[in-house]
Amino acid sequence: MSEDKTTPSLFGLSQSNRDFTQKEAWGKNQFNSSFPASLACYMYSCGIKPVYIKLNKALKTEHYKIDVSEVFGEIPLSENLFFAFESDYLPYRKFVVGKLPRVDLVTQNIVPEDSCLKSVEIKLTALPDNSTYKLDEDKYGCEIVVRPDTIVYLALSIASKLQNDRQNITNFLEPAFANIEDLTKIKYVVPKKYEIINSIDNLLINYIDLQSPLVIQPVWKTVGKTSKLFSNCLDMFVWSDFAFTRLFFDVAKKKLKSEESINRYTRTVIWLAKMLYDFGKNGKINHQQVIDYYTYNTKNDKAFAINGLNTHPYMTSQELLTPRIRKEEIRNIIMGGGQNYLSPERRFDAIVLSNPEIFDETLKDI
Repeated sequence: MSEDKTTPSLFGLSQSNRDFTQKEAWGKNQFNSSFPASLACYMYSCGIKPVYIKLNKALKTEHYKIDVSEVFGEIPLSENLFFAFESDYLPYRKFVVGKLPRVDLVTQNIVPEDSCLKSVEIKLTALPDNSTYKLDEDKYGCEIVVRPDTIVYLALSIASKLQNDRQNITNFLEPAFANIEDLTKIKYVVPKKYEIINSIDNLLINYIDLQSPLVIQPVWKTVGKTSKLFSNCLDMFVWSDFAFTRLFFDVAKKKLKSEESINRYTRTVIWLAKMLYDFGKNGKINHQQVIDYYTYNTKNDKAFAINGLNTHPYMTSQELLTPRIRKEEIRNIIMGGGQNYLSPERRFDAIVLSNPEIFDETLKDI
């Protein structure tokens, strides 16, 4: 596929539901999902594979490399690949009660018409974050903020794999849920917390070979909290659906200061477990009901957030220390003056604007 470098565009995204020749396609919310997709295409063109974080049978994360074509379900730059941003993943509609939420990116085949390939959530993260910028460079970490819809897609990713094994889901989860008098009440849930966590863990171990990509997480690295990009500033991590559970399961497993409360991490475990339990019993997930009913006195605007101190152990690697994409390569990803459409905010789009030498080599020494 040839790339037009004369009009505003992003590498590899000539076929999408966003028109990058228009300024409105470069807003912060759009850029935070479209740039990572473009970065993935660029990495593929360079023969660079993202770091793939998977779960093993000991419930520990391990690093592999994954080809971007496996993440997208089609060869990037293929004329048959279409990027549908902020869309719902049609194959999951049959599993939900009510409206299926949108996911950050759905990849589709153009032929046969509009056939869905993959759905992925996207987390464009700054390295370091507020919790790690004062630390040595090898301790830098990224904050990850997770919305409820991501947990819905996590549940659906697992459920879709086990749609012919629903009884087994029930067998794993029934003992944990059977004797809870009222799942909406903290006092009835707290004593069963560890049993619920263990039931999901055992389910994941049993189907460990079925895990697949769920979240792509590009990182952009600056010098401390400044706007100055490192020379090697961009890389990408991909989380499997099973591995992603560790971000909230491992925190939920820790003893709380008060065992009479439920924090966001434990609540998110309960959301996932309840969705899967309902799917095992009924073949459907009423995701909105689960998120609205089981709040435990905490707002449900987000599932949880985890800072860089806590994500670092999962992501620590040479790629996190020295990202493989160099600063000057950004001009191969953002093309045709697209950077001029970016909004000056404290996000990656603002960082690009703060490093004009990327696009104009005469400014390198300024």
